[in-house]
Amino acid sequence: MMRLLFATVLVTTSFGFEAVAADVGVSINIGQPGFYGRIDLGNVSPPQLIYAEPMMIESVIISRPVVYLRVPDKHAKKWDKHCHRYNACGERVLFVQDNWYNNEYVPYYHDKHDKHDKKHNKKHKKDKEHKGHKD
Repeated sequence: MMRLLFATVLVTTSFGFEAVAADVGVSINIGQPGFYGRIDLGNVSPPQLIYAEPMMIESVIISRPVVYLRVPDKHAKKWDKHCHRYNACGERVLFVQDNWYNNEYVPYYHDKHDKHDKKHNKKHKKDKEHKGHKD
């Protein structure tokens, strides 16, 4: 009976590990619709904010710049319970509205990074041609 129980546990456990190993991770980066986190404004238009004043959970050094975040509405409403997820409990935080993020920031971000990527790829191609490589 013990052997049967042990064999059952062994088989069940090995299937469990295979299922975990087959899981595929998904990552969402800044500039994508499902991204939540810190935003570097750069030269984009001023953000539309959820609250006019910065949220502060812990003591904050006022001379530090404000941090702009995109978070789900329920995280903004109960910021004291969620600030640790964004490593921002000790920061002055302003929450950007989803509409501004999707319509202003995402196009700005893609335009800025697409230009950078094209410039980088052009330089890389020149370097390879100079060294005698062919693609």
